[in-house]
Amino acid sequence: MILPIIPDNELQRLAKLRALNVLDTDTEERFDRVTRLTRRIFSVPICLVTLVDAERQWFKSHQGIEATETSRDISFCGHAINYDGIFIVNDALNDPRFCDNPLVVQEPFIRFYAGYPLTISDGFRAGTLCVIGTEPRQLIIEEIEILTDLGKMVEAELLSIVQNTLDPLTTISNRRGFEVLAHQALASCRRTKMAATLVFFDLDFFKEINDCFGHRKGDQLLCDFAHILLTAFRESDVIARMGGDEFVVLLSFVHKDTVNHAIERFKLLLEQYNQHHQHKLSTSIGIAHWTPDSELGLDDLLDCADKAMYQDKAIRRKS
Repeated sequence: MILPIIPDNELQRLAKLRALNVLDTDTEERFDRVTRLTRRIFSVPICLVTLVDAERQWFKSHQGIEATETSRDISFCGHAINYDGIFIVNDALNDPRFCDNPLVVQEPFIRFYAGYPLTISDGFRAGTLCVIGTEPRQLIIEEIEILTDLGKMVEAELLSIVQNTLDPLTTISNRRGFEVLAHQALASCRRTKMAATLVFFDLDFFKEINDCFGHRKGDQLLCDFAHILLTAFRESDVIARMGGDEFVVLLSFVHKDTVNHAIERFKLLLEQYNQHHQHKLSTSIGIAHWTPDSELGLDDLLDCADKAMYQDKAIRRKS
């Protein structure tokens, strides 16, 4: 067996993939509809929409197989994302890359594979739409064209996710994207009896910056602030621009000490930024804590953090 080659742009690719906020989400009819159709057209036992993460391939949609993910090391899709066109394995048992692969010699006994690499923003490949068979097979040109068309349908759905859940300016989650991820995070915290904390940020004097220096400068500062948040907080934290100059971060599976360290790290990064830039960034902060036995929903948590932020803003104005 030959392991998949890691792309040269792997770090950027993973950042783009995770920015989709799709990994480990529920199944969706819009993707299942495509895999059902593809499976029927190609008369194969298995059809998947896969997303290739750092160490695994995860299935956004899976027809004909119960598993929801496998190791990236043994995945066919890990190979497919390195190709511009459809990646085809006519007979895995006669292919040195896969002949002793556990997915070939054990369930599901893959012999035939064809995967269309799903390309997201800036040419990065997130995963595949793939068809899998248990008998050797070759695709004719017409079938390759059909799989390409179906793959482009999946790409269009992934693009719509980007458009609907990401803030186009800062490329972090927007309000809708935040709500989807935050509900999942709080549900996980409740199941595991772990705490969470919501931090609400509102930039101070931002209107004055826009009025004096223009919206282009204001947009640049919003992007810079989003970058500071991404650097200060963990990859697992839900970071979003709620609109205008308001941002939020939901920290899950945390203790209060962890939150305090994260806030101090953020303040240090903000101070370092201001030391090297003419236009300074200043923010009011509101914090709301959540426990697994709390009756507070996400809207209540947002309201509490928002009120705490306005209290902080009022104090800052007086000082």
